[in-house]
Amino acid sequence: MYAIIKTGGKQYKVKKGDVINVELLDISPDQPVEFKEILFLNDGKETKIGLPNVENCIVRGEFIGEAKGPKVIAFKYKRRKNYHKTKGHRQNYTQVKITEIALG
Repeated sequence: MYAIIKTGGKQYKVKKGDVINVELLDISPDQPVEFKEILFLNDGKETKIGLPNVENCIVRGEFIGEAKGPKVIAFKYKRRKNYHKTKGHRQNYTQVKITEIALG
């Protein structure tokens, strides 16, 4: 069984036991994580496509920790004009382990 969920403006294909990095969520470490925007669900026999979301379906997970993504460097320059600028960015993520995909 797998599902496609939407969180933080991105879509993730998840199944039970997966560990995913999603954009930083405002939750405490002892709180369960619930994703209610399920776009697609496949349980092995039947496929459900949401219009826009699958009804009566929820994906639950547990908070593992917070992590940082790789550093991204943006470098701008204009030749012969003595102009160059370096800017970096490093995204924060929340690590979530999927514990259940519940239907109904």
